[in-house]
Amino acid sequence: MDAGHPAGRLLAPLGALTCRIARGRLRRFRNTFDPTFPTAVVVVVGNVTVGGSGKTPLLLRLAELLREAGVPFGIISRGYGGRGPFPQVVRPQTSPEECGDEPALIARRLGCPLVVDPYRDRAARTLLERHPQVRVILSDDGLQHYALPRDLEVVVADGVRGAGNGRCLPAGPLREPWRRVEEVDFRISNGAGDRAELAGWPVMRLEPVAWRRLDGSRLPLSALAGRTVRALAGIGNPQRFFDTVRELGVAVSDTVALPDHASTEQLQRVLEQTPGPWVMTEKDAIKCQPDGAGEHYWLEVAARLPSEWEQAWLARVRACVEEKYEPQAAGYSGMPADQDEAGL
Repeated sequence: MDAGHPAGRLLAPLGALTCRIARGRLRRFRNTFDPTFPTAVVVVVGNVTVGGSGKTPLLLRLAELLREAGVPFGIISRGYGGRGPFPQVVRPQTSPEECGDEPALIARRLGCPLVVDPYRDRAARTLLERHPQVRVILSDDGLQHYALPRDLEVVVADGVRGAGNGRCLPAGPLREPWRRVEEVDFRISNGAGDRAELAGWPVMRLEPVAWRRLDGSRLPLSALAGRTVRALAGIGNPQRFFDTVRELGVAVSDTVALPDHASTEQLQRVLEQTPGPWVMTEKDAIKCQPDGAGEHYWLEVAARLPSEWEQAWLARVRACVEEKYEPQAAGYSGMPADQDEAGL
């Protein structure tokens, strides 16, 4: 919805009300301190707009940085689309129907302590009760979940869509006023664009790594070049995925854009009704049976961040850990044994 769209103008008063409510909640959060909250460093990775902006790939890269640095970490998430019960400890074998598609993806990628709960503060407490060695908690989304105390905030924005028409819901895509991005600790744009509000932001690139079959077997990116496929995506910005597939030299005969966090039933219906081969995102593939009929593939991607940005972020996290856990923080030299899948 662009700035001059009639619906945006009509809904502008409601959008202004949303903005005022959001700012009020933020002020109340800043004036409240919960001395009983666990001491782990909490890093929220979120956005100011609705829809996909690249939070999950960014979160995965930040987790890799912590693992490489030997900092014990865990992850919390809302578990959107999961049926629970909550709070729920997520393991690599947990189904997306129970915990949500993104937590299932993260658990299988990282095998780290992970708890989902719509109440993220309760998720953090649960995680630390089970894994007291954790020093850093990464919160998948939750920028507006002010019941969750946090030490650092990271905002990622879509490089093409930016702030949209600049209005808050329902008149536009903003969850709270855009000026909120000036108050966070780190900002990054998912891809480069010509949005004036993102001028000067560091840029994250989502780079294709390999094609994978549903059974997990890996193929080079050249494996599908020149072939004709159908493409589906149940993510916030499906067109980005379709464009990426075409850029890899794959001919796309048909595209299906499913709702973000589409159910397993919706996904399977598409695959069963129309013959493949189909290509999809990892978030879609996590909901498919590995031995499902048909020839289907998903695209593995990785977030590439500017090295200066990564170094600055990791230095801030280390400083927060040392402040909270000094002197014991300086003593750990690697990931505890129960940080891996076996210790979940």
